[in-house]
Amino acid sequence: MPINIISNAKEKLSASGLMIGATLFFATMGMCVKFASASYGTGEIVFYRGIVGAAMVVLITRASGETLRTRLPAMHAWRSLTGVSALGLWFYAIGELPLATAMTLNYMSPIWMALLLIGGSVLIGGGRVDARLVCTVLVGFLGVVCILQPTMEPHQLWGGLMGLLSGLLAAMAYLQVTALGRAGESEARIVFYFSVGSICAGALETSLISGWHAHTLRGLGMLLAVGVLATLAQLLMTRAYRIGGTLVIASLQYLGIAWSLLYGVLLFDDPVTGLALLGMGLIVMAGVAAARLRQSVAPANRLPKPETHSEIP
Repeated sequence: MPINIISNAKEKLSASGLMIGATLFFATMGMCVKFASASYGTGEIVFYRGIVGAAMVVLITRASGETLRTRLPAMHAWRSLTGVSALGLWFYAIGELPLATAMTLNYMSPIWMALLLIGGSVLIGGGRVDARLVCTVLVGFLGVVCILQPTMEPHQLWGGLMGLLSGLLAAMAYLQVTALGRAGESEARIVFYFSVGSICAGALETSLISGWHAHTLRGLGMLLAVGVLATLAQLLMTRAYRIGGTLVIASLQYLGIAWSLLYGVLLFDDPVTGLALLGMGLIVMAGVAAARLRQSVAPANRLPKPETHSEIP
């Protein structure tokens, strides 16, 4: 018995360590996106992010002997549509807002999931809506009001709205990821076809709207870092959720906001206000509560338990 206890403790510790590393990688990726946005458009960053991600997944699947052939192209297409849209809006928000603010708004997805749960319960006539979920959503949006305070510049307000929308689309993408997983699709295939969608959408937007930009050595380094860091972070996070407790790992994911705040202050001179910090704290508390409540009500409502949050919505 003592040996089993020690083994379980080591496994949980390793899961926590993996999650902490994943949040650091995601925050560092956000930092690279912010640097890259000075030289490239959002569509370009999404395009190169997709190329790097797809290449890494191909190498991984070849090494493991797994196939990328799928029986569910339509489901992958819908997942890519919502996920790539969320990714593009998030990258745009990173370029327009303080790094920690953009990160926090994207982490609204668990709160959006709670709102979708409430809406689904009302539409299907599933009885009374859980008052705790309603309170969670209200607290989360109170946090948004604190962050998107009236003192923000008009262009920052638009970036804030885009960041908020990215969280909603990410929540919708999580539903598709859950459905694909239940249909038997592997994580590698899900990530691969998402990356293909990123390549197609990024190329289309850049060719028709923003235009392509010339490369510099620094710019190429940032683009490569975005793809590598995002893919590594996703792998660490997936492993953490697989071997660790869902609620513990879901709570640790919000360390990404702290890392981003640190990067923003040290590298971009981002302002830090008490009201914005309060808003971040409210969103973190609401997100953790939403994850806990979704786990408790998901079996009864046949809705997904807390999903892996990632930059890959």
